[in-house]
Amino acid sequence: MEILVIDGQGGGLGKAVVSALRSHFPSAVILAAGTNSTATQQMVKAGADHGATGENPVKVMCRSADIIVGPVGIVIADSMYGEVTPEIARAVGSAGAKRILIPVNLCDNIIVGVPDTSLSAMISGVIKAVEAASAGLKA
Repeated sequence: MEILVIDGQGGGLGKAVVSALRSHFPSAVILAAGTNSTATQQMVKAGADHGATGENPVKVMCRSADIIVGPVGIVIADSMYGEVTPEIARAVGSAGAKRILIPVNLCDNIIVGVPDTSLSAMISGVIKAVEAASAGLKA
């Protein structure tokens, strides 16, 4: 199973996601795609198998990923203060992978109907969603 984690800004969310995924899915291949080098470094330090930065790596990694995890902004062009390019949003949105999007209500993208939840509770939700999405995938 190949899981792609995408993050930007300081990489704190991606770091937490990678760390939780690594402990729950030790045999999974975890790829880290940062919209900037700081985010990529944080995710690699947290245990990602491979990391790369920028638009083209996101596009390439989206092609092979079984599951993509990241903040909801990864599917919204120009979100995360412009770090998510239209090409990144298109690559994530058109990927054949299951997308697990974390509802971070920042950067002018507000998701109504979703309660304000702690990061640890959202990460627990990510783990449950990856478990469900990975049913039937090769380890």
